[in-house]
Amino acid sequence: MLWKATIVDTPGAKRTSDEEPEGTDFEELADAPVAALGLSSNDAEALRQALGVKTVRDLAENRYIRRAQAIVHLADGSK
Repeated sequence: MLWKATIVDTPGAKRTSDEEPEGTDFEELADAPVAALGLSSNDAEALRQALGVKTVRDLAENRYIRRAQAIVHLADGSK
């Protein structure tokens, strides 16, 4: 299933389509390809080649991404 970027842009948002169930299946989204975040297929492939990232979960758990998030969090906390 391909995910619309708006689902990711507003976590917890409910789908409005009659064809899709209400709510967001975050477990399914976590295991979806990173393209579900709105990345192009070229960008998704670049992430796979550079960092071994294939899924949203891989990206979220990537050690470099976590380090970058920690640095930014600490920097923002010191303001």
